[in-house]
Amino acid sequence: MPLDLAGDPVALTTALVDFPSVSGDEGPLADAVETALEGLKNYRTARDGDTIVARTELGKKHRIVLAGHLDTVPIVDNVPSRRDGDLLYGCGASDMKSGLAVLLHLAATIDDPAYDLTLVCYDNEEVEAVKNGLGRVSRNHPDWLAADFAVLLEPTDGTVEGGCQGTLRAKITTHGKRAHSARSWFGVNAIHRAAEILDRLNTYQAREVDIDGCLYREGLNAVRIEGGVAGNVIPDRCDVTVNFRFAPDRTEKDAEQHVREVFEGYAVEVTDSAPGALPGLNEPAAARFVEALQAPVQAKLGWTDVARFATLGIPAVNFGPGDPNLAHQAGEYVDVRKITDAASALRRYLTAG
Repeated sequence: MPLDLAGDPVALTTALVDFPSVSGDEGPLADAVETALEGLKNYRTARDGDTIVARTELGKKHRIVLAGHLDTVPIVDNVPSRRDGDLLYGCGASDMKSGLAVLLHLAATIDDPAYDLTLVCYDNEEVEAVKNGLGRVSRNHPDWLAADFAVLLEPTDGTVEGGCQGTLRAKITTHGKRAHSARSWFGVNAIHRAAEILDRLNTYQAREVDIDGCLYREGLNAVRIEGGVAGNVIPDRCDVTVNFRFAPDRTEKDAEQHVREVFEGYAVEVTDSAPGALPGLNEPAAARFVEALQAPVQAKLGWTDVARFATLGIPAVNFGPGDPNLAHQAGEYVDVRKITDAASALRRYLTAG
């Protein structure tokens, strides 16, 4: 189904939501986005896997990146979309096909931007960091991302969100001894031993950190527990997976050390990790963006790819029409008025210079 980038951004959001693109299955949507962008006169497109990059070469003094991910979390009877007044429901409506629609619509409808523009529509954001399409492009083609400033159209409900939390997942393991459940005293139950891990999580006091006026709230939570051999066997192993969302004043190494301290005495295996990003709102490009939009500013609670841009030395912020509190919910929706507002605000910024 062809995408109409120049039409109503709300209609474009609807079309994108109706285009299933769960992480790992973004190919058909990537094809459609690539075809639509190839039809724009000012853009030169390139592709790496299911990540599409389109760049203008207008000779402007500065270059701005507009970026958004193509993928969604798994669908739960929420595709196709449905409309109820000003609310558009569907998987990815908030996170982040409404932001993606704004990005694509502006590319098609701004003939003479004040900046050269780079559009990045990438795959596999909602899964482990090693699969992330933007990360892959930064390794394979860093020149594609060269810019003075980046805007990631993640859901922010129309506010400017600075930086992001880091994220770390680790597996905490208990060991026991197998035995027949009818003679349990001959064994040691590894699942029972996991109770102490859960107790530590229940009593954990999460840190709150103010950085440049942005308040980051940390969190350490169990997200999976696995154990058991059979219905008549005392288990000899239990794994509790925890997710630590840490403030960007911690490095990944700091975060790992903290998790190991919390679970001292247990085997800890880090399975996934990504750094946070400091707000960077004092950077001149970010300050100009905030001033131009006249939008409220707050911390990004969650991990986003502003961290990747920070690693590349590119100042970046989060700004998009979706509501982050609705992300990943079965009843996810976006207020369509936020879509038109975000498109108008970014149009003013990109054309005023």
